[in-house]
Amino acid sequence: MIELDGLRRTYRAKGRSVVAVDGVSLSVRAGEVFGVVGRSGAGKSTLLRCVNLLERPDEGSVTVDGVELTALGGARLRAARQRTGMVHQHFALLSSRTAAGNVAFALEVMGVPRAERARRVAELLDLVGLTDRADAYPAQLSGGQKQRVGIARALAGRPKVLLSDEATSALDPETTRSILGLLRDLNQRLGLTILLITHEMDVVKRLCDSVAVMRDGRVTEAGPVTELIARPGSELAAELFPLGPPPALPDTTVVDVTVTGSGSSFVADLARRFDLDVQIVNGTVEQLAGGRAGRLRLALPGDADRTAPAVAHLRAAGLTVEVPA
Repeated sequence: MIELDGLRRTYRAKGRSVVAVDGVSLSVRAGEVFGVVGRSGAGKSTLLRCVNLLERPDEGSVTVDGVELTALGGARLRAARQRTGMVHQHFALLSSRTAAGNVAFALEVMGVPRAERARRVAELLDLVGLTDRADAYPAQLSGGQKQRVGIARALAGRPKVLLSDEATSALDPETTRSILGLLRDLNQRLGLTILLITHEMDVVKRLCDSVAVMRDGRVTEAGPVTELIARPGSELAAELFPLGPPPALPDTTVVDVTVTGSGSSFVADLARRFDLDVQIVNGTVEQLAGGRAGRLRLALPGDADRTAPAVAHLRAAGLTVEVPA
């Protein structure tokens, strides 16, 4: 659905060239929720703006639903953009227009006739649960309601792709959960492909099927969430399930076990099979959008030689086992 090939975007700042996106290639499948995560300055927002060519990359190509946007210009590009909706961090609503008026504005720009606009606005506000707030102005709406208006407006052109720029970062936790639930519902009901950027790990846990991790303008790892978590040394696993520095436990081998697709029943099996007093130091296993996953830090009695058979058993069972430094 979305193919990014070798994207590069640079800026001039204080007389020098700054690379914001450095050779990024990504593939987003139709119907999935794909997150791009990274710290501030990693290049996430620039990458997202390149996807709908709000910023044109210096190098590389952007293809959405089989159409190479980077090969288009003028009216053809504007028409192609209508198949992609955009949800903004700070809502970007027109303060002089009601909720209905903000949604209608997008349809006016598209040249939709008045009668069709009214019908479509009512349909969209119902879709996001705001029928009773159609006549309210942005100043009369809560943050979550404003974002629902923004989502309705983004869906006005019946897009196949929805881009989300930190859509929940300005919201409180309860409202965030509500908006994430709405986005997942829209993804499933409308078959929307959603590409979002975020620095919030709860968004990844609750919403994302796949993820790319960005650092200094580059993608350091990308793929389905549960597959990334299972990779040794995964940055995503460390961010989603931080375990902190290992404890100093004498006569003990500490190991970090990454779990995907199951709970922690292997701990009891390990204790029985090898007659070990296994201690769970910390960690968690949770239900994510992409499947059940987590990390557990275990303390196994004995040195590395004594615990080697137990560690080998865990690995043979398909678990990722790492010894923390």
